[in-house]
Amino acid sequence: MSRRTRGSRKEATSAGSSARGSENAPPKPKAKSDASPSVLLNGASEEGGPRRKRRRTGAAADHDTSTVPIASAPDKAAKEDIATNDGVDTFSVGERAWCQYKGDMSWRTCTILHREKLKLYIHFTDFNRRMDSWVNESELAKVSPETGALPGKLGSKEKSSGSEVVEFVEEEYGQNAEMDEESIREHEEVTKVKNVSKIELGRHIIRTWYFSPIPKEFYPSGGPVDVLYMSEFSLDFYRTRTDLIRHYSKSPPRHPPGDEIYRDEDARVAMFELDGAKSKIYCQNLCYLAKFFLDHKTLHFDVDPFLFYVLCEFDEYGYHPVGYFSKEKHSEQGFNLACILILPPYQRKGYGRFLIAFSYELSKKEGKVGSPEKPLSDLGQISYRSYWSRALLKEIKASEAKSKISVMDLTKATSILAEDVVSTLRHLGILKYFNGMHVFAAPPKLVDDQLAGIKCRGPDVDPEKLHWAPLVVAVKRDKWLISSKRKTDGSASIDLP
Repeated sequence: MSRRTRGSRKEATSAGSSARGSENAPPKPKAKSDASPSVLLNGASEEGGPRRKRRRTGAAADHDTSTVPIASAPDKAAKEDIATNDGVDTFSVGERAWCQYKGDMSWRTCTILHREKLKLYIHFTDFNRRMDSWVNESELAKVSPETGALPGKLGSKEKSSGSEVVEFVEEEYGQNAEMDEESIREHEEVTKVKNVSKIELGRHIIRTWYFSPIPKEFYPSGGPVDVLYMSEFSLDFYRTRTDLIRHYSKSPPRHPPGDEIYRDEDARVAMFELDGAKSKIYCQNLCYLAKFFLDHKTLHFDVDPFLFYVLCEFDEYGYHPVGYFSKEKHSEQGFNLACILILPPYQRKGYGRFLIAFSYELSKKEGKVGSPEKPLSDLGQISYRSYWSRALLKEIKASEAKSKISVMDLTKATSILAEDVVSTLRHLGILKYFNGMHVFAAPPKLVDDQLAGIKCRGPDVDPEKLHWAPLVVAVKRDKWLISSKRKTDGSASIDLP
Protein backbone atom coordinates (compact mmCIF):
# COMPACT_ATOMS: atom_id res chain seq x y z
CA MET A 1 0.00 0.00 0.00
CA SER A 2 1.13 3.53 -0.46
CA ARG A 3 0.11 6.49 1.53
CA ARG A 4 1.17 10.09 1.54
CA THR A 5 2.00 11.68 4.83
CA ARG A 6 -0.69 13.77 6.44
CA GLY A 7 0.22 16.00 9.38
CA SER A 8 2.00 19.17 8.39
CA ARG A 9 5.13 20.00 10.21
CA LYS A 10 7.00 23.30 10.62
CA GLU A 11 10.75 23.45 10.83
CA ALA A 12 12.51 25.31 13.62
CA THR A 13 15.98 23.94 13.90
CA SER A 14 19.49 24.98 14.52
CA ALA A 15 21.45 25.53 11.37
CA GLY A 16 23.92 22.94 12.46
CA SER A 17 25.22 21.33 9.37
CA SER A 18 23.99 17.82 9.09
CA ALA A 19 26.84 17.03 6.89
CA ARG A 20 28.56 15.20 9.54
CA GLY A 21 30.74 12.19 9.07
CA SER A 22 28.38 9.26 9.57
CA GLU A 23 29.38 6.34 11.74
CA ASN A 24 28.96 2.66 11.03
CA ALA A 25 26.31 1.17 13.32
CA PRO A 26 26.25 -2.51 14.30
CA PRO A 27 23.94 -3.94 11.61
CA LYS A 28 21.01 -6.25 12.06
CA PRO A 29 21.28 -9.81 10.71
CA LYS A 30 21.41 -9.93 6.96
CA ALA A 31 17.97 -9.04 5.63
CA LYS A 32 16.40 -10.08 2.39
CA SER A 33 16.41 -6.51 1.10
CA ASP A 34 20.18 -6.29 1.56
CA ALA A 35 20.73 -9.25 -0.72
CA SER A 36 18.48 -8.17 -3.55
CA PRO A 37 19.80 -6.29 -6.58
CA SER A 38 19.79 -2.49 -6.31
CA VAL A 39 19.38 -1.07 -9.80
CA LEU A 40 17.29 1.57 -11.41
CA LEU A 41 13.73 0.34 -11.72
CA ASN A 42 13.55 0.88 -15.48
CA GLY A 43 15.81 -2.14 -15.96
CA ALA A 44 19.11 -0.30 -16.40
CA SER A 45 21.98 0.01 -14.02
CA GLU A 46 23.40 3.33 -12.86
CA GLU A 47 25.77 3.35 -15.83
CA GLY A 48 23.02 2.41 -18.26
CA GLY A 49 23.98 -1.27 -18.73
CA PRO A 50 22.08 -4.42 -17.75
CA ARG A 51 21.03 -5.22 -14.23
CA ARG A 52 23.78 -6.10 -11.85
CA LYS A 53 24.21 -6.71 -8.17
CA ARG A 54 24.16 -3.84 -5.74
CA ARG A 55 27.16 -2.14 -4.25
CA ARG A 56 26.41 -1.34 -0.65
CA THR A 57 26.54 2.38 -0.09
CA GLY A 58 25.24 4.98 2.35
CA ALA A 59 25.90 5.88 5.93
CA ALA A 60 27.81 2.65 6.55
CA ALA A 61 30.67 4.02 4.42
CA ASP A 62 31.76 6.48 7.10
CA HIS A 63 32.31 5.17 10.59
CA ASP A 64 33.82 6.28 13.81
CA THR A 65 36.92 4.32 14.73
CA SER A 66 37.59 6.20 17.92
CA THR A 67 38.52 4.04 20.89
CA VAL A 68 36.41 3.69 23.99
CA PRO A 69 37.87 2.71 27.36
CA ILE A 70 37.15 -0.91 28.21
CA ALA A 71 36.21 -1.86 31.74
CA SER A 72 38.94 -3.44 33.78
CA ALA A 73 38.97 -7.20 34.08
CA PRO A 74 37.24 -8.66 37.15
CA ASP A 75 39.19 -10.53 39.76
CA LYS A 76 39.19 -14.32 39.86
CA ALA A 77 36.40 -14.56 42.41
CA ALA A 78 34.16 -12.35 40.33
CA LYS A 79 34.76 -14.48 37.25
CA GLU A 80 33.70 -17.60 39.11
CA ASP A 81 30.44 -15.93 40.09
CA ILE A 82 29.47 -15.12 36.51
CA ALA A 83 26.39 -17.05 35.52
CA THR A 84 26.76 -18.51 32.05
CA ASN A 85 25.09 -21.25 30.13
CA ASP A 86 25.72 -23.16 26.93
CA GLY A 87 22.79 -21.54 25.15
CA VAL A 88 21.91 -17.91 24.60
CA ASP A 89 22.27 -15.54 27.53
CA THR A 90 19.11 -13.86 28.73
CA PHE A 91 19.24 -10.09 28.95
CA SER A 92 16.73 -7.59 30.27
CA VAL A 93 16.04 -3.93 29.50
CA GLY A 94 18.48 -1.64 31.29
CA GLU A 95 21.15 -4.33 31.63
CA ARG A 96 24.73 -3.77 30.49
CA ALA A 97 26.40 -6.20 28.09
CA TRP A 98 29.12 -6.58 25.49
CA CYS A 99 28.52 -6.36 21.74
CA GLN A 100 30.90 -6.36 18.79
CA TYR A 101 31.13 -2.95 17.12
CA LYS A 102 31.38 -3.51 13.38
CA GLY A 103 33.36 -0.31 12.82
CA ASP A 104 36.61 -1.81 14.12
CA MET A 105 35.32 -5.29 15.09
CA SER A 106 36.11 -4.68 18.76
CA TRP A 107 33.89 -5.65 21.68
CA ARG A 108 32.39 -2.66 23.48
CA THR A 109 30.01 -2.13 26.36
CA CYS A 110 26.40 -1.30 25.59
CA THR A 111 23.10 -0.75 27.38
CA ILE A 112 19.89 -2.52 26.40
CA LEU A 113 17.17 0.07 25.83
CA HIS A 114 14.28 -1.96 24.41
CA ARG A 115 13.25 -5.52 23.67
CA GLU A 116 11.08 -7.06 20.95
CA LYS A 117 11.00 -10.86 21.39
CA LEU A 118 14.57 -11.98 20.58
CA LYS A 119 15.56 -8.58 19.15
CA LEU A 120 17.28 -6.09 21.45
CA TYR A 121 17.83 -2.38 20.88
CA ILE A 122 21.20 -1.30 22.29
CA HIS A 123 23.16 1.89 22.87
CA PHE A 124 26.97 1.75 22.76
CA THR A 125 28.56 3.48 25.75
CA ASP A 126 30.15 6.85 24.90
CA PHE A 127 28.90 6.68 21.30
CA ASN A 128 26.48 9.05 19.62
CA ARG A 129 22.85 7.89 19.56
CA ARG A 130 23.03 7.48 15.79
CA MET A 131 25.00 4.27 16.44
CA ASP A 132 22.10 2.65 18.36
CA SER A 133 20.86 -0.45 16.59
CA TRP A 134 18.81 -3.64 16.77
CA VAL A 135 20.76 -6.85 17.36
CA ASN A 136 19.96 -10.49 18.02
CA GLU A 137 20.20 -11.61 21.60
CA SER A 138 22.81 -14.15 20.51
CA GLU A 139 25.14 -11.28 19.48
CA LEU A 140 25.49 -10.08 23.10
CA ALA A 141 27.80 -11.42 25.77
CA LYS A 142 27.94 -10.94 29.52
CA VAL A 143 31.73 -11.26 29.53
CA SER A 144 34.07 -9.70 26.97
CA PRO A 145 35.40 -12.44 24.64
CA GLU A 146 38.59 -10.38 24.29
CA THR A 147 39.50 -9.54 27.88
CA GLY A 148 37.09 -11.49 30.06
CA ALA A 149 35.94 -8.21 31.61
CA LEU A 150 32.50 -7.54 32.95
CA PRO A 151 30.55 -4.65 31.43
CA GLY A 152 30.41 -2.99 34.86
CA LYS A 153 27.67 -0.94 36.44
CA LEU A 154 26.50 2.48 35.40
CA GLY A 155 29.10 5.07 36.33
CA SER A 156 28.37 8.32 38.15
CA LYS A 157 28.40 10.17 34.84
CA GLU A 158 25.64 7.96 33.43
CA LYS A 159 23.62 7.89 36.66
CA SER A 160 23.41 11.65 36.72
CA SER A 161 20.76 12.64 34.19
CA GLY A 162 21.83 16.24 34.40
CA SER A 163 25.43 15.50 33.42
CA GLU A 164 24.31 13.29 30.57
CA VAL A 165 21.94 15.92 29.25
CA VAL A 166 24.49 18.73 29.34
CA GLU A 167 27.04 16.61 27.49
CA PHE A 168 24.46 15.65 24.90
CA VAL A 169 23.39 19.26 24.32
CA GLU A 170 26.94 20.49 23.87
CA GLU A 171 27.60 17.79 21.31
CA GLU A 172 24.42 18.03 19.30
CA TYR A 173 22.81 21.42 19.69
CA GLY A 174 25.29 24.00 20.88
CA GLN A 175 25.85 25.38 24.35
CA ASN A 176 23.12 28.02 24.09
CA ALA A 177 20.38 25.62 23.05
CA GLU A 178 16.79 26.65 23.58
CA MET A 179 15.82 23.17 24.82
CA ASP A 180 16.09 22.83 28.58
CA GLU A 181 17.16 19.65 30.35
CA GLU A 182 13.61 18.43 30.96
CA SER A 183 12.69 18.92 27.30
CA ILE A 184 15.76 16.98 26.16
CA ARG A 185 15.04 14.12 28.57
CA GLU A 186 11.49 13.92 27.24
CA HIS A 187 12.79 14.08 23.68
CA GLU A 188 15.25 11.26 24.30
CA GLU A 189 12.59 9.09 25.92
CA VAL A 190 10.17 9.47 23.01
CA THR A 191 12.81 9.03 20.30
CA LYS A 192 15.21 6.59 21.94
CA VAL A 193 14.23 3.64 19.70
CA LYS A 194 14.52 3.90 15.92
CA ASN A 195 11.31 2.97 14.17
CA VAL A 196 13.05 2.42 10.80
CA SER A 197 16.42 0.71 10.39
CA LYS A 198 17.10 1.55 6.73
CA ILE A 199 15.55 3.50 3.89
CA GLU A 200 15.89 2.69 0.21
CA LEU A 201 16.14 5.89 -1.79
CA GLY A 202 16.98 5.45 -5.47
CA ARG A 203 20.23 3.53 -5.86
CA HIS A 204 21.12 3.82 -2.17
CA ILE A 205 20.12 1.87 0.93
CA ILE A 206 20.86 4.19 3.86
CA ARG A 207 21.01 3.28 7.53
CA THR A 208 18.99 5.76 9.55
CA TRP A 209 20.50 7.57 12.50
CA TYR A 210 17.48 8.62 14.56
CA PHE A 211 13.76 8.20 15.10
CA SER A 212 11.38 9.95 12.70
CA PRO A 213 7.66 10.42 13.47
CA ILE A 214 6.38 8.95 10.21
CA PRO A 215 2.70 7.85 10.23
CA LYS A 216 2.19 4.59 12.10
CA GLU A 217 0.50 3.03 9.08
CA PHE A 218 4.02 2.27 7.88
CA TYR A 219 4.79 0.13 10.94
CA PRO A 220 1.35 -1.16 12.03
CA SER A 221 2.78 -3.96 14.19
CA GLY A 222 4.47 -1.37 16.39
CA GLY A 223 7.88 -2.97 15.86
CA PRO A 224 10.78 -1.55 13.86
CA VAL A 225 10.70 -1.51 10.06
CA ASP A 226 13.71 -3.13 8.45
CA VAL A 227 13.51 -1.16 5.18
CA LEU A 228 11.25 1.76 4.27
CA TYR A 229 11.01 2.40 0.52
CA MET A 230 10.90 5.96 -0.80
CA SER A 231 10.45 7.38 -4.27
CA GLU A 232 13.44 9.60 -4.94
CA PHE A 233 11.31 11.84 -7.15
CA SER A 234 8.17 12.35 -5.05
CA LEU A 235 9.56 11.22 -1.64
CA ASP A 236 6.40 9.17 -1.03
CA PHE A 237 6.74 6.29 1.46
CA TYR A 238 6.02 2.63 0.58
CA ARG A 239 6.04 -0.46 2.76
CA THR A 240 7.18 -2.89 0.04
CA ARG A 241 9.36 -2.73 -3.05
CA THR A 242 6.41 -3.99 -5.09
CA ASP A 243 4.45 -0.85 -4.20
CA LEU A 244 7.46 1.28 -5.13
CA ILE A 245 7.82 -0.45 -8.51
CA ARG A 246 4.11 0.06 -9.16
CA HIS A 247 4.60 3.77 -8.42
CA TYR A 248 7.50 4.03 -10.89
CA SER A 249 5.51 2.14 -13.55
CA LYS A 250 3.13 5.10 -13.69
CA SER A 251 6.00 7.27 -15.04
CA PRO A 252 5.93 10.07 -12.46
CA PRO A 253 7.93 13.26 -13.10
CA ARG A 254 11.60 12.49 -12.48
CA HIS A 255 12.38 15.72 -10.65
CA PRO A 256 11.17 17.52 -7.52
CA PRO A 257 8.12 19.76 -7.87
CA GLY A 258 8.73 23.48 -7.98
CA ASP A 259 11.01 25.64 -10.12
CA GLU A 260 14.51 24.79 -11.28
CA ILE A 261 16.47 27.95 -10.47
CA TYR A 262 20.05 26.75 -10.94
CA ARG A 263 21.80 24.31 -13.24
CA ASP A 264 25.48 23.53 -13.67
CA GLU A 265 26.07 21.24 -16.65
CA ASP A 266 29.73 20.73 -15.78
CA ALA A 267 29.15 19.70 -12.16
CA ARG A 268 25.86 17.97 -13.11
CA VAL A 269 23.94 19.57 -10.24
CA ALA A 270 20.69 21.55 -10.14
CA MET A 271 18.67 23.42 -7.50
CA PHE A 272 14.89 23.49 -7.18
CA GLU A 273 12.87 26.01 -5.17
CA LEU A 274 9.69 24.71 -3.53
CA ASP A 275 7.04 26.72 -1.76
CA GLY A 276 5.83 24.89 1.34
CA ALA A 277 2.31 26.18 0.73
CA LYS A 278 2.18 24.83 -2.86
CA SER A 279 4.17 21.59 -2.60
CA LYS A 280 2.98 20.65 0.86
CA ILE A 281 3.15 16.84 0.62
CA TYR A 282 6.66 16.81 -0.83
CA CYS A 283 7.92 19.28 1.78
CA GLN A 284 6.35 17.30 4.63
CA ASN A 285 7.99 14.11 3.37
CA LEU A 286 11.29 15.97 3.05
CA CYS A 287 11.01 16.93 6.73
CA TYR A 288 10.31 13.31 7.71
CA LEU A 289 13.36 12.22 5.69
CA ALA A 290 15.54 14.86 7.35
CA LYS A 291 14.43 13.74 10.82
CA PHE A 292 16.03 10.34 10.20
CA PHE A 293 19.43 12.10 10.23
CA LEU A 294 18.91 15.16 12.47
CA ASP A 295 18.29 14.36 16.11
CA HIS A 296 17.12 17.77 17.34
CA LYS A 297 15.11 18.73 14.29
CA THR A 298 11.71 19.77 15.65
CA LEU A 299 8.62 19.31 13.51
CA HIS A 300 5.67 21.57 14.15
CA PHE A 301 2.39 21.86 12.28
CA ASP A 302 3.02 24.00 9.24
CA VAL A 303 5.45 24.13 6.32
CA ASP A 304 3.60 26.99 4.62
CA PRO A 305 5.90 29.77 5.95
CA PHE A 306 9.00 28.10 4.48
CA LEU A 307 10.78 27.88 1.16
CA PHE A 308 12.74 24.70 0.42
CA TYR A 309 15.78 24.51 -1.83
CA VAL A 310 16.56 20.95 -2.98
CA LEU A 311 19.98 20.11 -4.43
CA CYS A 312 20.01 17.30 -7.01
CA GLU A 313 22.51 15.46 -9.14
CA PHE A 314 21.09 14.78 -12.57
CA ASP A 315 21.74 12.23 -15.32
CA GLU A 316 19.77 10.57 -18.11
CA TYR A 317 17.52 8.87 -15.55
CA GLY A 318 16.36 12.00 -13.73
CA TYR A 319 17.21 14.22 -10.77
CA HIS A 320 18.52 12.47 -7.66
CA PRO A 321 18.18 14.39 -4.33
CA VAL A 322 21.47 15.11 -2.55
CA GLY A 323 20.36 17.47 0.22
CA TYR A 324 18.39 20.61 0.93
CA PHE A 325 18.09 23.70 3.04
CA SER A 326 15.04 25.69 4.06
CA LYS A 327 14.43 29.30 4.98
CA GLU A 328 11.50 31.37 6.18
CA LYS A 329 9.73 33.48 3.60
CA HIS A 330 10.24 36.40 5.93
CA SER A 331 12.43 36.22 9.01
CA GLU A 332 12.18 38.91 11.66
CA GLN A 333 15.65 37.90 12.87
CA GLY A 334 17.23 38.07 9.42
CA PHE A 335 17.90 34.33 9.12
CA ASN A 336 18.67 33.13 5.60
CA LEU A 337 18.77 29.43 6.52
CA ALA A 338 16.64 27.41 8.93
CA CYS A 339 17.64 23.78 8.37
CA ILE A 340 20.31 22.12 6.25
CA LEU A 341 20.87 18.45 5.43
CA ILE A 342 23.16 16.45 3.17
CA LEU A 343 22.17 12.80 2.85
CA PRO A 344 24.87 10.40 4.13
CA PRO A 345 25.87 8.93 0.72
CA TYR A 346 26.77 12.44 -0.48
CA GLN A 347 28.55 13.76 2.58
CA ARG A 348 32.20 14.85 2.51
CA LYS A 349 31.92 15.91 -1.11
CA GLY A 350 31.62 19.67 -0.58
CA TYR A 351 27.84 19.83 -0.98
CA GLY A 352 27.33 21.32 2.48
CA ARG A 353 29.58 24.26 1.61
CA PHE A 354 27.71 24.56 -1.70
CA LEU A 355 24.34 24.94 0.07
CA ILE A 356 25.74 27.51 2.52
CA ALA A 357 27.19 29.53 -0.37
CA PHE A 358 23.88 29.24 -2.25
CA SER A 359 21.95 30.67 0.72
CA TYR A 360 24.19 33.75 0.67
CA GLU A 361 23.82 34.15 -3.11
CA LEU A 362 20.07 34.33 -2.55
CA SER A 363 20.63 36.97 0.13
CA LYS A 364 22.71 39.00 -2.33
CA LYS A 365 19.90 38.79 -4.88
CA GLU A 366 17.45 39.97 -2.21
CA GLY A 367 19.78 42.83 -1.27
CA LYS A 368 19.87 41.68 2.36
CA VAL A 369 22.35 40.53 4.96
CA GLY A 370 21.72 37.12 6.42
CA SER A 371 22.81 34.58 8.99
CA PRO A 372 21.83 31.00 9.86
CA GLU A 373 19.49 30.28 12.73
CA LYS A 374 21.30 30.20 16.04
CA PRO A 375 22.62 28.45 18.00
CA LEU A 376 24.87 26.49 15.69
CA SER A 377 26.07 23.02 16.61
CA ASP A 378 29.80 22.46 16.88
CA LEU A 379 30.03 20.98 13.39
CA GLY A 380 27.73 23.67 12.03
CA GLN A 381 30.00 26.33 13.47
CA ILE A 382 33.00 24.73 11.75
CA SER A 383 31.22 24.58 8.38
CA TYR A 384 30.02 28.17 8.50
CA ARG A 385 33.31 29.54 9.80
CA SER A 386 35.12 27.89 6.90
CA TYR A 387 32.77 29.54 4.40
CA TRP A 388 32.88 32.94 6.14
CA SER A 389 36.68 32.89 6.29
CA ARG A 390 37.08 32.09 2.62
CA ALA A 391 34.47 34.63 1.48
CA LEU A 392 35.90 37.46 3.60
CA LEU A 393 39.53 36.77 2.71
CA LYS A 394 38.68 36.70 -1.00
CA GLU A 395 36.89 40.03 -0.67
CA ILE A 396 39.83 41.57 1.23
CA LYS A 397 42.24 40.30 -1.43
CA ALA A 398 40.04 41.74 -4.18
CA SER A 399 40.10 45.13 -2.41
CA GLU A 400 43.88 45.46 -2.20
CA ALA A 401 43.75 48.56 -4.41
CA LYS A 402 41.87 50.36 -1.64
CA SER A 403 43.73 51.81 1.31
CA LYS A 404 41.03 50.95 3.82
CA ILE A 405 37.91 48.81 3.98
CA SER A 406 35.34 48.70 6.78
CA VAL A 407 33.33 45.89 8.30
CA MET A 408 30.22 47.36 6.72
CA ASP A 409 31.91 47.23 3.30
CA LEU A 410 32.58 43.54 3.81
CA THR A 411 29.00 42.99 4.96
CA LYS A 412 27.57 44.67 1.88
CA ALA A 413 29.87 42.76 -0.46
CA THR A 414 29.24 39.32 1.03
CA SER A 415 25.79 39.66 2.71
CA ILE A 416 27.36 38.21 5.87
CA LEU A 417 26.02 39.71 9.10
CA ALA A 418 28.40 42.23 10.70
CA GLU A 419 28.57 40.21 13.93
CA ASP A 420 29.63 37.14 11.94
CA VAL A 421 32.23 39.22 10.08
CA VAL A 422 33.78 40.44 13.34
CA SER A 423 33.82 36.98 14.96
CA THR A 424 35.37 35.41 11.86
CA LEU A 425 38.14 38.01 11.56
CA ARG A 426 38.86 37.57 15.25
CA HIS A 427 39.12 33.82 14.67
CA LEU A 428 41.58 34.44 11.81
CA GLY A 429 43.80 36.33 14.23
CA ILE A 430 43.85 39.67 12.41
CA LEU A 431 41.58 41.61 14.76
CA LYS A 432 43.20 44.29 16.92
CA TYR A 433 41.73 46.77 19.39
CA PHE A 434 43.35 50.21 19.23
CA ASN A 435 42.21 53.55 20.72
CA GLY A 436 38.72 52.27 21.41
CA MET A 437 38.29 50.91 17.87
CA HIS A 438 38.51 47.50 16.26
CA VAL A 439 41.27 47.61 13.66
CA PHE A 440 42.31 44.69 11.48
CA ALA A 441 45.82 44.56 10.03
CA ALA A 442 45.64 42.49 6.85
CA PRO A 443 48.94 42.44 4.94
CA PRO A 444 48.74 40.61 1.58
CA LYS A 445 51.02 37.77 2.72
CA LEU A 446 48.80 37.04 5.72
CA VAL A 447 45.71 36.98 3.50
CA ASP A 448 47.38 34.64 0.98
CA ASP A 449 48.55 32.29 3.74
CA GLN A 450 45.09 32.16 5.28
CA LEU A 451 43.46 31.45 1.91
CA ALA A 452 45.98 28.71 1.15
CA GLY A 453 45.09 27.01 4.43
CA ILE A 454 41.37 26.70 3.58
CA LYS A 455 40.77 23.50 1.65
CA CYS A 456 37.64 23.36 -0.50
CA ARG A 457 36.17 20.51 -2.47
CA GLY A 458 33.05 20.07 -4.51
CA PRO A 459 31.35 22.49 -6.90
CA ASP A 460 31.27 26.26 -6.43
CA VAL A 461 28.16 28.39 -6.90
CA ASP A 462 28.26 30.36 -10.16
CA PRO A 463 26.03 33.46 -9.76
CA GLU A 464 25.66 33.67 -13.54
CA LYS A 465 23.78 30.35 -13.55
CA LEU A 466 21.28 31.43 -10.90
CA HIS A 467 17.97 32.44 -12.46
CA TRP A 468 15.78 33.55 -9.59
CA ALA A 469 13.77 36.49 -8.34
CA PRO A 470 13.04 37.09 -4.64
CA LEU A 471 9.60 36.37 -3.21
CA VAL A 472 7.80 39.63 -2.54
CA VAL A 473 6.52 39.79 1.04
CA ALA A 474 4.41 42.69 2.30
CA VAL A 475 6.57 44.19 5.05
CA LYS A 476 6.48 47.84 6.06
CA ARG A 477 10.19 48.08 6.76
CA ASP A 478 12.81 45.38 6.49
CA LYS A 479 15.76 46.27 8.71
CA TRP A 480 17.90 43.59 7.08
CA LEU A 481 18.00 45.30 3.69
CA ILE A 482 21.50 46.42 2.75
CA SER A 483 20.05 49.72 1.56
CA SER A 484 19.02 50.44 5.16
CA LYS A 485 22.60 50.08 6.42
CA ARG A 486 24.89 53.03 6.97
CA LYS A 487 27.27 53.83 4.12
CA THR A 488 30.31 53.86 6.40
CA ASP A 489 31.13 52.49 9.76
CA GLY A 490 34.11 54.14 11.39
CA SER A 491 34.06 51.85 14.40
CA ALA A 492 35.80 49.03 12.55
CA SER A 493 38.16 49.12 9.60
CA ILE A 494 40.86 47.09 7.94
CA ASP A 495 44.17 48.64 6.98
CA LEU A 496 45.40 47.30 3.65
CA PRO A 497 49.12 48.00 3.28
